[in-house]
Amino acid sequence: MSNTTDTSINDQQFRILTLHSEDETQHLAEQLAALVLSGSVWLSGDLGAGKTTLTRYWLQALGHKGAVKSPTYTLVEPYSIEQAKGRPKLVYHTDLYRIQDPEELSLIGFDEYLDDPHALVLIEWPSRADSYLPPPTLFIDVTQGVDDSRQVEVRLSKVGQEKGLDLSTLTV
Repeated sequence: MSNTTDTSINDQQFRILTLHSEDETQHLAEQLAALVLSGSVWLSGDLGAGKTTLTRYWLQALGHKGAVKSPTYTLVEPYSIEQAKGRPKLVYHTDLYRIQDPEELSLIGFDEYLDDPHALVLIEWPSRADSYLPPPTLFIDVTQGVDDSRQVEVRLSKVGQEKGLDLSTLTV
């Protein structure tokens, strides 16, 4: 039985997946890591929906070996993950829930994270600063079901489409 819901939109650009366990969340994160993304990814969903859990598994799938701290109070947790090709992958896990004004991001040098063309910036609560942020590569919306399942909608932006990314391989 498939946990993937087909839609009329191209499977390369849009996927809806239902996750029933942490193992399935980890599996999805491994597939997202295999996409070799750069730029920003906007993670949306209510408190407790699973955005940070998905991010933790994603960082581990990219090769991070240590703890993954929630950036709720620090706003940004940086990671430099060694890659097989020698150049470290810079990943910035951000949580914008506590910002009051998007201009606060310029005060902390947030633009520097976004300026690196090879970095991946995972942004929880992007709606708090969407007028400030450049367009993302990928949108991920996590919704918690009544049965503790998670529905995850993954959608390429125009930026992601221009990079030739393909979401059709995402399954659980």
